[in-house]
Amino acid sequence: MADQNKVPAQQSKYDRLIAAAQAAASAVTIVAHPCDEASLRGALEAADNGLIVPVLVGPEGRIRKVAQESGLDLKAHVIVDVAHSHAAAAKAVALIREGKGELLMKGSLHTDELMREVTASATGLRTERRISHVFVMDVPGHADTLFITDAAINIFPDLDVKRDIVQNAIDLWVTIGLGEQPRVAIVSAVETVTTKIPSTIEAAALCKMADRGQIIGGLLDGPLAFDNAISPEAARIKGLTSPVAGRAQIIVVPDLEAGNMLAKNLTFLTHADAAGIVLGARVPIVLTSRADSVRSRLASCAVATLYAAAQRRSMQVVA
Repeated sequence: MADQNKVPAQQSKYDRLIAAAQAAASAVTIVAHPCDEASLRGALEAADNGLIVPVLVGPEGRIRKVAQESGLDLKAHVIVDVAHSHAAAAKAVALIREGKGELLMKGSLHTDELMREVTASATGLRTERRISHVFVMDVPGHADTLFITDAAINIFPDLDVKRDIVQNAIDLWVTIGLGEQPRVAIVSAVETVTTKIPSTIEAAALCKMADRGQIIGGLLDGPLAFDNAISPEAARIKGLTSPVAGRAQIIVVPDLEAGNMLAKNLTFLTHADAAGIVLGARVPIVLTSRADSVRSRLASCAVATLYAAAQRRSMQVVA
C-alpha cells in the first residue's frame, strides 16, 4: 500500500516549495499542545516528509493517547511534558528563547492563547517588526502562488502596521525563493483614491512610502479593486497600466475581516489550498487549522522551513 504521508508525484506550486524545503536541513520545530489528531498528525507528517524535527510540548499522557487512538507513530520524537495548553504555550515560547528550536508550530490550542505568549513584552518573541500573517495560496487556474495578508493577526491595522505587513510579505516572497521584486497590490473596494473609503488613502500612502524607500524589495500599486489586481483584462478595461495591475502576486487587504473572507472564499469556492505562516517574531510561526488539508499543512511547514534556513544562513554570514 502506498505511504499516505508522502507528497504525491503530481507537481504543483506547493510541490515545488515542499521539494525545496526537503533539500534544506530539517528545522527543529517546537509544537505547542498537539493534543488532537489533526495537529499531531500534521506535525508527524511534516517530520515524515523531511521538513521538520518536531519537539512536542504538552501533556504527555494526552499526546500518547491521541497517537494511540489515531494510529500515529511517535517514534523517538521528544515530548516535553506540561500540564495544560497555557503551560504548553509558555514553555514552547521559552524553548524558542533558549535557542532550542527554529520554528514554532501551533497545536490544538487557540491562536490567541499562543500569540499572547509570543507577544508578551518581557518573555515573548517580539522584534522591532510588527507581527503579521501571510496566507500562501495555491489557487487552481492561477499561474502564480498568491499571498494574502493580513487575514489572521491584525484586525484593523493602521498605516504603520500596514507598512510592516507589506514588508513582511515581500521579505517572505524573496526569502523562500519565489523571485525578486514581487508585485504587491494594496486592495480596496475601488481603484480611485477617495476620502469616503479610508483604505484607499492608506493604499496610496503605502505606495508613496515605497517610492521613498520606507518599503523595499517589491513593486507596489494601489488602491486596486481585487479584479483589477489579478485580472489583466479587468485592468485593461479600467485603463490601468502598471507592472502590478492585473498581475499581482501579493494581495494586501484593508483589514482582517476582508482578508479572512477573501482567503476562505478562495479555499471553499475555488478549492484553493491555503498554507499559513506568521512573520515578524524571532522565528517563523506555523498556524494550522483543523480544516487544513494535508498538502496545506506540509506547505506551511515547508515555507517556514525555507524561511528558517535563510535566517540560519544569514546568521552564519554575520558570524
